[in-house]
Amino acid sequence: MVLQSDRTALGPRVYDSMLDLLPDVDNPTPLVKLNRVTPYQQTEVYVKLEWYNPFGSVKDRVAASMIDEAQIEGTISRGQLLVEATSGNTGLGLTMVSNANRYSVTTPLSNAIPEEKRDLLRFFGAEVEELEDDLCPAPGATEGAIARATEIAEAPGFHMLNQYGNEANPMAHYRTTGPEVWKQTGGQVTHFVAGLGTCGTINGAGTYLKERRPTIEVIGVHPSEGHDIPGVRSIRQLRQTRFFDPGSYDALAEIDNETAYRLCARLNREESIPAGPSSAMALAGAFSTVPDSPASMVVVILPDSSLKYTSSMRRHVPGMNGPGQSSALKTKHEELLDAMVENTRSNPDFTTGIAEAREWIGAGAFILDVRNRADFAKAHVPGAWNTPLLDLPGRTDELPPDRTTPVLAICQRGNISLSAVLFLKSLGYTNARSIRGGTDAWVEEGNPTSSI
Repeated sequence: MVLQSDRTALGPRVYDSMLDLLPDVDNPTPLVKLNRVTPYQQTEVYVKLEWYNPFGSVKDRVAASMIDEAQIEGTISRGQLLVEATSGNTGLGLTMVSNANRYSVTTPLSNAIPEEKRDLLRFFGAEVEELEDDLCPAPGATEGAIARATEIAEAPGFHMLNQYGNEANPMAHYRTTGPEVWKQTGGQVTHFVAGLGTCGTINGAGTYLKERRPTIEVIGVHPSEGHDIPGVRSIRQLRQTRFFDPGSYDALAEIDNETAYRLCARLNREESIPAGPSSAMALAGAFSTVPDSPASMVVVILPDSSLKYTSSMRRHVPGMNGPGQSSALKTKHEELLDAMVENTRSNPDFTTGIAEAREWIGAGAFILDVRNRADFAKAHVPGAWNTPLLDLPGRTDELPPDRTTPVLAICQRGNISLSAVLFLKSLGYTNARSIRGGTDAWVEEGNPTSSI
């Protein structure tokens, strides 16, 4: 079932505009067969190189589709001020497509996004607003990049395209990615695999392919909780995502940081394929779910290249730092502190779930909310005391004097409260825990909140 390459199909490759490079069934992004990293003897694996989009990622398809639809509907026009929350790639594509159409883009985003992406957004011309948020912003969260984008969109002259709920997102892949895969494989594809972020790629392309042959298996791949893989979401984050539709997928696979980054290095070094970490995560998911069979032809979407993730690679790929050198972005001391916080995530001496937290609260635990005052005021666990994380060292007199008192630290999603617990433990509080999932998880499980 080996596919035959056609190196003459694209003709002279002369275009009138960069936007003409956007892919479609007659001008697809490349499909490349894996030869060395595949674990199979019989199953063929092809990867679709989405950094061949004109602005470097699969999200160029979505950016162009959303702008085209908005122009057709008449909701945007020349000089438009656009605002969009992003984990990087959509913002990059949206900014460049907007440049061609004489729009401007403001993008709130997490400061956890690789510095390379933030720098490129500014270089491309976007107005970047950095926030404390998850690596991939959570739809529906009361704080963070999406909430801030929604707030900006209410100002006169701004319009939010909203990749997280805009049907032009999956439709971009239904119209282009799916047909490209079908044509490039001559209809022989048996498994289609994509990482899960907004879920536009898997929904759009997967729907198209299943319409062509219902037996094609569509597989979604997501990272483990607490991951460091930009552009994708854990299951908890996916449950807040409108386009996440697990009932329409044939399988889901979970991949951890170590597996993704190890395979990422192998793709680059053994296959000479410069794929990024989310690409390797998707491929690892294919390897873990698709059986070895002479009848199987797998196509895996590789969203973007490794070139925007050197800071991420430094944290996860051995040998990235020279002898005696620390990360270009963090000192050894900072890396040690980060590792300490990360180690608390799965440690039962440092974290607790919602059910146990309710028991602690019923027994009189002190609840310490370490968010900023504005977010605390909107909604918090009844009876919680608010001290923002960075203010804690100067306000220890507000903590219970008895260091054996049970203390529950809480934030929005259970991230910065881990640092609070480390601080509390350093003060000698023996019964300090972080509430996993934070205020979002508390609300999701139907618990009451207070506001001021």
